[in-house]
Amino acid sequence: MNDAYKEAGVDIQAGEAAVRGIKSLVRKTFTPQVLTDLGSFGGCFAFPADKYKNPVLVASTDGVGTKLVVANLMDRFDSIGQCLVNHCVNDILTTGARPLFFLDYVGFGKMDPRKIHSIIAGLALACEENGCALIGGEMAEMPGIYREKDFDLVGTIVGVVERELILHDRVRSGDVLLGLSSSGLHTNGYSLARKVLLSKFQVNDRLPELKNLLGDELLKVHRSYLKPVAPLLGAPGLHAISHITGGGIVGNTKRIIPEDLRLEIDWKAWKWPPIFKLIQSVGQIDESEMRKVFNLGVGLVLIVEKLAADGIKRQLEQNGESAVYLGHIE
Repeated sequence: MNDAYKEAGVDIQAGEAAVRGIKSLVRKTFTPQVLTDLGSFGGCFAFPADKYKNPVLVASTDGVGTKLVVANLMDRFDSIGQCLVNHCVNDILTTGARPLFFLDYVGFGKMDPRKIHSIIAGLALACEENGCALIGGEMAEMPGIYREKDFDLVGTIVGVVERELILHDRVRSGDVLLGLSSSGLHTNGYSLARKVLLSKFQVNDRLPELKNLLGDELLKVHRSYLKPVAPLLGAPGLHAISHITGGGIVGNTKRIIPEDLRLEIDWKAWKWPPIFKLIQSVGQIDESEMRKVFNLGVGLVLIVEKLAADGIKRQLEQNGESAVYLGHIE
């Protein structure tokens, strides 16, 4: 019974080999503040206190939902790690925070070194792009919880913002909504999208409405908005940021405005990307339901002072980011 644990479905040696295979990927994300190597019981990070006067740490945890099902169907895992990091970066960006470090959890029914390498490569790439260190994580093989090809992917991010720059309680009547484009579904609405599209099409189908395979469209990387928005952090005209995830534009943006104010959105101000039109058409879904579930092509909303709106829009354009006027606050 020397291999009893392996026979029970857990291969310790495979897990150790997987860790060895990803060390070089993870080390590329290390910043000078990282003090421990991958494999330690805890990741140590030297907080850059000299760069801040009154720092506040901001933390968030999230996953990528049933987008993982599409990754399995496509047997392609390079984008979901990027989606996870970028999603978490955007979440803390809504407070005005910049990322410091990231940790991940990957749970498997059965360890697959190729899959692990691809997932971690995506995590590492996105961490590098966002200036965020991947300082640790957990890989678990749990055959009693997940089926053999099943896996789960979750991440935790920690960032920092100066206390006086936290985006909180600034929204006023008359403020303008600026929308930044999404790359597609990002990481929300996949249960409905899969129900509608995969009941009629295969992930490898090339549809006339799309420029690529259906599966590739569904696996597009969730954008990070850190680079175009970071130069605006601290600007007095920027009052709030909403990351458009599950719940759509209204569901997410109303979370950051006072209860006595409301959103006035011009739903004709932009065109839906083809993937959303396809979902609505094939599924015969009411527009009101589409608005509740999907981002519809707007991945981030900036709430800005009316007099500053044009200047902020121009600054975004100088940073290579187009923005559309979505409406205002009343």
